[in-house]
Amino acid sequence: MASFTLDSRLGGAIGGKTAAALERAFGMTTVGDLLTHYPRRYARRGELTPISSLPVGEAVTIVAEVRRVGERRMKNRSGSILEVVISDGHGDLSLTFFNQTWRVKDLRPGRRGIFAGKVGEYRGTKQLAHPDYELFADEETARLTAEANANLPIPIYPATSTVASWQLQKIVELVLDGLGDVPEPLPDELRARHALVPAREAIERIHRPASFDEIEPARATLRMQEAFVLQAALLQQRAFVRAMSATRRHPGPLLERFDETLPFPRTPDQLSVGDEIERDLQGDWPMNRLVQGEVGSGKTLVALRAMLQVAQNGGQSALIAPTEVLAAQHLRSIARLLGPRLAPELMPTLLTGQLSAAERRKAALRVASGQARIVVGTHALLSESTTFADLGLVVVDEQHRFGVDQRESLRAKGSSPHALVLTATPIPRTVAMTVFGDLDVSTIRTMPTGRAGIETFVAPLAERPGWFGRVWERIAEEVGKGRQAFVVCAAIDADALSKDDTADEPVGDTAGEAPRTRWGVVQVADLLSRHPSFEGIRVEILHGRMPSDEKDAVMQAFARGDVDVLVATTVVEVGVDVPNASTMAILEADRFGVSQLHQLRGRVGRGGVPGLCLLVTEASAGSPARARVEAVASTLDGFALAEVDLELRGEGDVLGDAQSGARSSLRLLRVVKDADIIAEARIAAEHVLSDDPALDRHPGLAAALQRSVGMAERAALAKN
Repeated sequence: MASFTLDSRLGGAIGGKTAAALERAFGMTTVGDLLTHYPRRYARRGELTPISSLPVGEAVTIVAEVRRVGERRMKNRSGSILEVVISDGHGDLSLTFFNQTWRVKDLRPGRRGIFAGKVGEYRGTKQLAHPDYELFADEETARLTAEANANLPIPIYPATSTVASWQLQKIVELVLDGLGDVPEPLPDELRARHALVPAREAIERIHRPASFDEIEPARATLRMQEAFVLQAALLQQRAFVRAMSATRRHPGPLLERFDETLPFPRTPDQLSVGDEIERDLQGDWPMNRLVQGEVGSGKTLVALRAMLQVAQNGGQSALIAPTEVLAAQHLRSIARLLGPRLAPELMPTLLTGQLSAAERRKAALRVASGQARIVVGTHALLSESTTFADLGLVVVDEQHRFGVDQRESLRAKGSSPHALVLTATPIPRTVAMTVFGDLDVSTIRTMPTGRAGIETFVAPLAERPGWFGRVWERIAEEVGKGRQAFVVCAAIDADALSKDDTADEPVGDTAGEAPRTRWGVVQVADLLSRHPSFEGIRVEILHGRMPSDEKDAVMQAFARGDVDVLVATTVVEVGVDVPNASTMAILEADRFGVSQLHQLRGRVGRGGVPGLCLLVTEASAGSPARARVEAVASTLDGFALAEVDLELRGEGDVLGDAQSGARSSLRLLRVVKDADIIAEARIAAEHVLSDDPALDRHPGLAAALQRSVGMAERAALAKN
């Protein structure tokens, strides 16, 4: 029989037609891709799954027994319906097949098997229409093999409507029969210490274990392999960056003059993080640092000081922001902090796609000539026509909003520029270790003094619908005190059904929630225009589909106090600084993620005015959506919320599309539960790479790095 490796093309191992089906369904192209599609659970031959708990509308794979089989003619057209009832002894499930009488030969009462399909409901009874199935051996054969197979686990794979679990099982068995040696990625010492099994054996055991006792040792081995290979990739990338040479940027008079004019003292964390960045910029290799901090903790100030250090030697800094509103806000904040003496010297310049042709040419000329030593922009900075005289520092604001290619194309406009990534979305420690393990991570926890703080309350309309009216009265009361308010909606126009009319940014997953009224910016503005409490209150709207100059004008009017209530989408999530804004109502708050709610809430309570955040939701008590909202109301600690968020929504693919644009290499590793494994794997990887940087003596690890963490993902890890 042919011998395959993990790098073999699937088509050569299982045939082109089957390989094409797996590529369409799961994105698999190699034997390694197939064999890292692990079973999600294992069933026993005699196990009957509780049918009563099957969720309607979801694809399921169950083990059950045939109880009754019947056939009837269709009333209004020719043909027949074969109806099969399967049971677990407590509940029944109906299977229906159209014009497939021949199946009665297989589906006889008493036969057991695996059935898969999407659960539907017909006349109050759960059913599977045209399900896939595989029956166990017939009764005579079953009696002969019952003792041998009694404890043989049945792998249940993540499947689709086109590729069933048992089809995957058969394909995997075919490939395993032809799989040759698998290079060992783990060091012998690490494997021995944890009693891990060899790599080839781990793959065999997880896919076709001889007993349930074989499964966990295989999982433990493969989990450690994932952690070890990932940490080795991160450490390799760090070494690669540190092998590059960078222009040293020493501090000087510009930074001293700036610090002297600051009207407030820097917080302890701003000082310590500033010192770290100052040292990085004078190093031999490019800085690659992530700065995370709460909304309003002073990340912009820290970044601006880094820009001044680069500017001292004539270098330029480019700050890329995800939205035009945020870019314009950053420019105004930077100009205000620099003051009338330093701003003309550094000429901070805005470069966005919505500038007029003449304005854009003028801005581009300033950037290309080096006259503008601080450049703030959006995706326009990535344009081929945008060139820099000496790009020394790239600052990426809200890194999760950008793709890897975008960030890399900006860095490519300089000669090994330093990189500073800012995020107001706190990153759990285990995620930072896993995803950002090749960056130096700094955290700003202490907040500037003089802030009045924020109180957060849930308005649970499912139980108390009358509170909806009270929300508007409460906002009007705050405006009556001379303060301002935000109303945040998850959509621009709730009546428009197209995707383009929904939120400007992705919002939380609401799968499985009951349909309900949705409030968009358009609907809320209309409501407030007729609300008696809002007579004389100046209301404006803001969303991502408005022209850039109009958005900027509205935002500036709100900042000046010419607008009392701003009804907006999530374009106000980051960067908007209006100290007089005291109140925020977030409608349908359960449609947003935990981190996003926390970010939005940070727009109020930024000055001496106490902040009030009202999280309005119709989600029912006890639902996952309601749990997200209540978690945000329970604490102002963004780092604690980040951990809660991870637990509530599940970590999914740590290296998913948002980070890498490539399929995740993590299958079994869980960054919360497996933090200790990740930490140990990092120590082991550091030891291997320090002793053998080129991995000449560790060919198994080198092969695993190439296979499991592809070039796109490794680039992603570096650029985050």
